[in-house]
Amino acid sequence: MGSLEILLIAVGLSMDAFAVSISLGLSVKELKLKETLIPGLYFGLFQALMPAAGYFAGIHFANKIQNTEHWIAFALLGFIGGKMIKDSLSKESSEEKTGSYSFHFTKMLVLAIATSIDALAAGITFAFFRVNIFKAVMITGVVTFFISICGVKIGNIFGIKFKSKAEFIGGTILVLLGIKIVIEHIV
Repeated sequence: MGSLEILLIAVGLSMDAFAVSISLGLSVKELKLKETLIPGLYFGLFQALMPAAGYFAGIHFANKIQNTEHWIAFALLGFIGGKMIKDSLSKESSEEKTGSYSFHFTKMLVLAIATSIDALAAGITFAFFRVNIFKAVMITGVVTFFISICGVKIGNIFGIKFKSKAEFIGGTILVLLGIKIVIEHIV
C-alpha cells in the first residue's frame, strides 16, 4: 500500500470529523483562531492515534470492536447531537451564545473518540498490508487536521446566515451521522 492509497484512506476517515467540524462551526457566532484549531487538533490527534492502536492491537481486538463500533459511535454522536438540539430549543445561556460550550474538553474528547472509531479498524488493515504505520499515522493526522479546520470555517459561514437555527442544525447533523453509521453497518 503506497502513499496515494494511505492518503485516500485518510481523506475517507476524516469525513466524519469534517461533518462534526461543520456542526461545531455552526454553533459559533464569532469564529476565533483558537476555535478553528481545537477541532483540528482533537480530530487529527485521535485519527492518528486510533490507527496506531489498531495496528498494534491486531486481529484479536478487531473482532471485538467490529461488532460494536457502530453502536458506540451512534450513542456518542446521538448524545452530543441530542444535547445540541435540546440546547437550541431552550433559552441560550451566555456561554452558549459565545459558542464556547461547543469546544469544552469533555465534549471535544467524546466527539474525537466517536469520529475516530473507524480509524481503529483501518489500523488493523494497515497491519495486514504491512504499511509503515508511522507514515500512515502522520498522513492521517495531518489530513484530518486540515479537513477539520475547513469544516469549522464552512460551518461558521452557514452559522452566520442561519443564526438561531445553527446549533439545531449542528445537532441534527451529528444525530444523522450516528444513524448513517448504524445503517451502513447493518446494510
